[in-house]
Amino acid sequence: MSQDVERVYTVNLGKVLLSPDNQRAKRAVNMIKEFARHHLKIEQVKLEEDVSHLLWARGIKHPPRKIRVRMTKTDEGYVLVSKYEGEEESIEKEEEKTEPQKVEPSKVEPEKEEQSLKVEPEPAAKPEPAAKPEPAAKPEPAAKPDDVPEFFKKKDEEIKKKPKSKSKD
Repeated sequence: MSQDVERVYTVNLGKVLLSPDNQRAKRAVNMIKEFARHHLKIEQVKLEEDVSHLLWARGIKHPPRKIRVRMTKTDEGYVLVSKYEGEEESIEKEEEKTEPQKVEPSKVEPEKEEQSLKVEPEPAAKPEPAAKPEPAAKPEPAAKPDDVPEFFKKKDEEIKKKPKSKSKD
C-alpha cells in the first residue's frame, strides 16, 4: 500500500449513555476504535491526543453525543484517528464570500458630511466625587431569648410542667 487511505466519518456515540456514568468516556474511546476496525478493516487503531482531549473535555460522565473524525490507513499497518477540522476551513471561506460588497463612494460621502455637521464636541467629563468610606458595620447581637416565637415559648412551658416519668425498672 503506497498511498494512505483517508476518510472522514461522524461517529455516533449516543449508546455511551447506556453504560454507567462513571465509565462513559472510556466506552466512547472503545466505540471509536471499534467503529474504525469495522469500517477500515484493520485491527490496530490509534487515537490522536486531540481526539482523546475532545472525548474527555467534559469529564468521564459527559462525553459528546457524536464526534467528527478523520480516519487514515497508514503504511505501517494501523488506523490513525484524528480530529476533523475541514468544516472550520469551509466556514471561514463562506464568511469571506458573504462579506458585503463595496458601496459606491459617491453615495456614502454626502451622508458623512451631514453627520460631521451635526456632531458637537462633548463637554469634558466631570471628575466623580471621591466615595466616602462606609462606616464599619456593627455586628448584630446574638438572638435574645425574648425573640423566640410564641409557639416555641408555649411548647417549652408544657415540657417544663410535665413531670418526668420514672422508669419502671
